[in-house]
This record gives sequence, structure tokens and C-alpha cells, in this order.
Amino acid sequence: MDLAELTKPTSTSLPRTIARVWLGLTLAGAGVSHLTVAREEFQAQVPGWFPVDEDVTVLASGVVEIVVGGSLVALSRWKVAVGLVAAAFFVVIFPGNVAQWLEHKDGFGLDTDAKRFGRLFFQPVLVALALWSTGAWSATRRALDDGGRSDG
Repeated sequence: MDLAELTKPTSTSLPRTIARVWLGLTLAGAGVSHLTVAREEFQAQVPGWFPVDEDVTVLASGVVEIVVGGSLVALSRWKVAVGLVAAAFFVVIFPGNVAQWLEHKDGFGLDTDAKRFGRLFFQPVLVALALWSTGAWSATRRALDDGGRSDG
């Protein structure tokens, strides 16, 4: 694996740049709402089995969202690495979405099991958007391909 592929400057297209900046601003905005107006709503997404206080979890994840979102916008040189971090973040918080459905917790208008279940299908879209808009998908494939070289 050639990890240098993940830190090389890469070209991008206008649609990818727009998607990356939109995703970054959306994440940062969600993070700010974690810390302010939507703390209780986000607490509904913390699984009952998670061993950390719900409010602490919401505050910490809000800070992470602000940092990742801001990085998507401001660190275009590192967009591939940040895209991988953003995709990983969306994977890590997915159990919270599943728990909200399984534990029948209301939040953000998700007041039925059908709505909470439907939301689960949106998380893979966010993962794909983070990987596509930053070029992380292509860079990871190149890194794994390693140019066809075999080091031993």
C-alpha cells in the first residue's frame, strides 16, 4: 500500500468541490447545533448501552463534527485524508442511528419506527459522498493498487 497517495495534492471538479464544501458546512453547522440548540435532539441518538453520558457524547461529537466539517472546507490540500476521516466518522456514528430505531427514540421529526428505519439508508450516502467529493475513493484504490509493484 502506498500511503503517499492519500496525501498527494489531487485535482478535482467543480461538482466535487461544491459537494465537499457543502458537506463540510453541513457538518460544521450540525456540530454547532450539537453544542447549542439541538443538544436534546441529538441525545436521542446516543445508544442506551453507550457507556458515556449522553450530553458528554453529544458535546464531543459536536466538536468532532465542527473540526471535520471545517477541515473539509479549509484543508483542500489534505482533502483525501479528511475525506477518509469524514467517512470513518459517519461509520462510527451509525450505531447511534440504529439504536435510535431499535430503542424507539424520537428526535428530529423521526417519531415513527418507519422514519427511523428509513434514515438508516441515508448514512451510506454520506459515507459515499465523503469519499467521492474528496477523491478519497480513487486515492485509496491507487494506494491499494500500489502501481502493480510487489515489494517482496
